Amino acid sequence: MSVKPVALPAPERGADLHVRVSAPVSGNRLPVVLFAHGFGSHLDGYAPLVDHWASHGFVVVQATHLDSRRLGVASGDDPRKPHMWRHRVHDMRRMLDELGSLEASVPGLAGRVDRSRVVAAGHSFGGQTAGILVGLRVTDPVTGTAEDLTDHRVMASIQLATAGRGGEELTPFALQNAPWLRDQDFSQVTAPGLVVAGDEDELPLSTRGPSWTTDPYTLSRGEKSLLTVHGGQHSLGGISGYEAAETTDEDPDRVALVQQVTLAYLRHVTGVDHADWERAQAVLGGGSHPLGRLESASRGGRG
Repeated sequence: MSVKPVALPAPERGADLHVRVSAPVSGNRLPVVLFAHGFGSHLDGYAPLVDHWASHGFVVVQATHLDSRRLGVASGDDPRKPHMWRHRVHDMRRMLDELGSLEASVPGLAGRVDRSRVVAAGHSFGGQTAGILVGLRVTDPVTGTAEDLTDHRVMASIQLATAGRGGEELTPFALQNAPWLRDQDFSQVTAPGLVVAGDEDELPLSTRGPSWTTDPYTLSRGEKSLLTVHGGQHSLGGISGYEAAETTDEDPDRVALVQQVTLAYLRHVTGVDHADWERAQAVLGGGSHPLGRLESASRGGRG
């Protein structure tokens, strides 16, 4: 079941934080996924993932961030605009702080949530948001400083089709529209993580092509895994919503692959069950599967 919107007071962001909570109707000690949407989306997005995870034993919490098209902040001269990346992180922290209230907002959910098992996940801009909670350092384009915004209540991350390092690889479009990508340091990311990248994800943000979205895997440290989706563009077959207009590579098989692998990883990293993850590694690890390739490594980092 899903309940929305749950309004959390957030005076410093200029508007209440509206949250959606999706949860299975049965089960106890349910782990939590904090999900951050991509630029312009909202709390009703990403149903192909949210529904799948919630129906298999996870409480999924998602908000409408300030860059949502529903709010209009990103399209004008709003003074909050240069700080949207930071507001997103504060939104995720607020949801963690208010897990008790969010749990109580869903009939029958109280007492069934395991707040010690929290994974941060996100797509595109949301992948950066999730990454910051596990150690990604972002240089603030306003202050020029890179603050540690790690939240140790988050045990792992899933980053889907998200940004790589900045520097000379960024396009003028990126520097103008997403200056928070100018300098990203992955070397302090040590929590376990799964990165999902489409091998045809040509973004207007980088000159490097699709390999740019694999940086959160190649440049971070710790126990990491990378799912490369063959033929996948930015929506990875259609994860951003059922029949979403922005999907340029609509493919139910790709969506199913992302659903199954991310769920297997969630079950593995939260300790629910390891068998599905081991099967995914066996099936997708040889490089011969038509839909994708799964690789894992533990590394010291080169960020």
